[in-house]
Amino acid sequence: MTDHVRIVEVGPRDGLQNEKTPVSVEGRVAFVENLVKAGLHTIEVGSFVSPRAVPQMTDSDRVLRAVDRHPGYEFHVLVPNEKGYAAAKAAGAKVIAVFASASEGFSKANINCSIAESIERFTPVIEHAKADRIKVRGYVSCVLGCPYDGDVRPAAVAAVAKRLWDAGCYEVSLGDTIGVGTPAKARQMLRVVSADVPIANLGMHFHDTYGQALANLYAGMEEGARVIDSAAGGLGGCPYAPGATGNVATEDVVYMLEGMGISTGVDMTKLVAATNDICRLIGRTPVSRVASAINASKRA
Repeated sequence: MTDHVRIVEVGPRDGLQNEKTPVSVEGRVAFVENLVKAGLHTIEVGSFVSPRAVPQMTDSDRVLRAVDRHPGYEFHVLVPNEKGYAAAKAAGAKVIAVFASASEGFSKANINCSIAESIERFTPVIEHAKADRIKVRGYVSCVLGCPYDGDVRPAAVAAVAKRLWDAGCYEVSLGDTIGVGTPAKARQMLRVVSADVPIANLGMHFHDTYGQALANLYAGMEEGARVIDSAAGGLGGCPYAPGATGNVATEDVVYMLEGMGISTGVDMTKLVAATNDICRLIGRTPVSRVASAINASKRA
């Protein structure tokens, strides 16, 4: 298959933004630093959205400034519009992310506009980033199902992914936001999308609501995908997707990859410690099966 997979750790942003208990700037900085110590090189650290809409991401500029001091590491931030881009640029962002949905129903519920309108909003952001030599990553949500529209056609996913790719995103992350996908559907979706966007430039961002995320990732790897988004401890969820659980846990992904002979460079002991620390702050136990097993073995 391959001996290299790139992990994009999204816990400090996509994970924490949906947790009910907010974490201080100091707590978020410590979380990121612990993930760096564990060997994760690409980490999404914040979001430049309205603090009224997502209070958990307040002061993301302070988080970014505090952690962006490690040569060879990438720290991503999400931006929804030109105002958010200006704030991210001022904070020294080197990589930003923009987002769209493959589902009209989800787009309207999440950001109160159509898919076409959302693309119009972030097109100037990408143009500004190009001019400023800031890399742009694209997200497409609801690629394997939507809580409002039901099944989502692979062709609809491909259309949005192609718009992001053509606009200048160096990579497009495909999100199973509500975690309803299965391996066959994930494989078919990737085959269709990769006809428009090179498979090497596609990321897999799968949630684990129905326990299918690892199987879906493996199916995607068989298709040639080599980028995996995950969150330490399985943090996260989706406020617009009733019953949806968090992202696939980074510990579980690392355990699977290492078991396949694929070196991740991640120190599992330090990763579980980072997970335990952040979970204590938000008052919950890790969703990760691997972290739970390791913690239980220490208590035995």
